[in-house]
Amino acid sequence: MRRYVVFIFTALFSLYAASAHADKAVTQTTSPSANGQKHVIPQRGTLYRATHGSNVSYLFGTIHVGQTAFYPLEPQVTRALSDAKKLVIEVDINNTEAMRLAIMRHGIYPDGQTINRHLSADGSVQLRQALKRVDIPFESVARMKPWMIANLLLIQEMARNGFPTEQGIEKYFISIAQEQNKPIQELETADYQLSLFDSMTDAEQEEYLRENLAELANGDAMKKALALISAWQNADARALDGALLEMQKGETASDRFLQQVLLDKRNPNMANKVETLLKTDKTSFVAVGALHLLGDKGVPSLLQKRGYEVQKIY
Repeated sequence: MRRYVVFIFTALFSLYAASAHADKAVTQTTSPSANGQKHVIPQRGTLYRATHGSNVSYLFGTIHVGQTAFYPLEPQVTRALSDAKKLVIEVDINNTEAMRLAIMRHGIYPDGQTINRHLSADGSVQLRQALKRVDIPFESVARMKPWMIANLLLIQEMARNGFPTEQGIEKYFISIAQEQNKPIQELETADYQLSLFDSMTDAEQEEYLRENLAELANGDAMKKALALISAWQNADARALDGALLEMQKGETASDRFLQQVLLDKRNPNMANKVETLLKTDKTSFVAVGALHLLGDKGVPSLLQKRGYEVQKIY
């Protein structure tokens, strides 16, 4: 279940990326192959077009990690962003001070407290074993909360497998928007996003951590994450919908948290923000985690139920 974090949660790890900025964005829509011929750039993720009168909002589903091979994105996406008057993302990940303050408030224990006070004996042993496997000293994470350590280890494992956060789709879009002098607007704040994880009880946080550690240790976390990235990379709608259905079947506390809090609680608020954009902006481009756009409770479906015209482009 935890592998879905790379699709729906963006704020936490921008401070831990190996680089503060993505490579300079490439906006060309075709590129030469080895024999000098041009090839068509494949579709990625999922793309919707919502309209209200003459106003348009494009909704693109992202992942929050990436690699240079993903870029440039295909013409429909780059044209939609070029046409838009503003870029809208979940959180402005370039606002590192807001990130730092949110992490200190929600992800770090107060002075004098360590994670040992909040974990069972078995949980502490499992954590120390996991940290030893990846050569991270316990002292470097001792004041981090369990949910934060779990997500940090997952993101670091993603980076080791060639998918770092500094190559994430949001950074790519931000670089294009900056080149085109477009305003950048956020749907949420870093403080709000991290407060959702901090809302878990100690017991729920330990369960979240231990499930993550087990999946990282046996390889399931990367196996499933890579399958989801492949689905996004190939715009495989059936695989993405299947991933959402699998998550909805989860029976653990952390499964329910992911579905009920990170998706179901946030999607209506995101739909509210997009609705405002449709009423006030001629053209906007909205980039959010791909799972926010899927299913009956996804943002496109919520907008459609409110009477807006929503077209799935792919």
